[in-house]
Amino acid sequence: MPGPSPAMYRRISAAWKDLGYSAMNLVRLKQVAGRIANAILSNTEFSGLNEIRHLKRLFDFLDIDCVLDVGANAGQYATMLRKRVGFSGKIISFEPNPALHPELLKRSLSDEHWHVMNIALSDTEGSLPFNIMAESQFSSLKTPNTEEYTGLSHLNKVQQIVTVPCFRLDTLFAELRAKHPFARPFLKMDTQGNDGAVLEGACNIIGEIRGLQSELSFKRLYKDAPSYDEALAAYAHAGFELSALVPNNAGHFPFLLEMDCMMINKNFLAAR
Repeated sequence: MPGPSPAMYRRISAAWKDLGYSAMNLVRLKQVAGRIANAILSNTEFSGLNEIRHLKRLFDFLDIDCVLDVGANAGQYATMLRKRVGFSGKIISFEPNPALHPELLKRSLSDEHWHVMNIALSDTEGSLPFNIMAESQFSSLKTPNTEEYTGLSHLNKVQQIVTVPCFRLDTLFAELRAKHPFARPFLKMDTQGNDGAVLEGACNIIGEIRGLQSELSFKRLYKDAPSYDEALAAYAHAGFELSALVPNNAGHFPFLLEMDCMMINKNFLAAR
């Protein structure tokens, strides 16, 4: 990442002097900033900085005007887009867990451009069983798998099975665009092992999706979930080019369980 511009450095130096400190050079300023960040940011917050920075650049590059937030949980990703990324366009959040819908809806009510749907997205339609886990962020249409990693089995354990409505994105797409007009959507998927099925359910409108973000599994926590290389191959086959790999958690050191990939539709690149 590029360093501060001269103008920004002057503003930082002036603020530093206002606090009663003498001027410092840029190297020293970075050292101090790094120590402060290490002291006040949690591991999760610190590891999330790469995601935030890349999303800012990617949304600007792709001129994104709508995020399809699939697997919204309680709205953490949408909140991060607003508060940290500075995205002001439309957000359409999809979350099938009925227990989370009231909280997600409450968060969205003060934001006229954030819309919430209490449904699942996949490659099929109808009423499907949905596994609610001990920790809600692990809830999924998929069944837990402990063959590759057992460290999260106490959280990724089925507590309740509910029936949820499920749709294909390509079935809903025209209706969503008519109701919440957008032209340049970004598809974020965090569906705990089911991201590939979500993309398959969007195959008829895939050319409309400018970019995507998906969770990649290095240790598969769900049965029948693709491995990271299988997922990347499927996304490439669908016409997407890798833009970045970023950490999506920091709580499982020294093991690498998951990362997020960010990808760009090759059709968009060809049209530039």
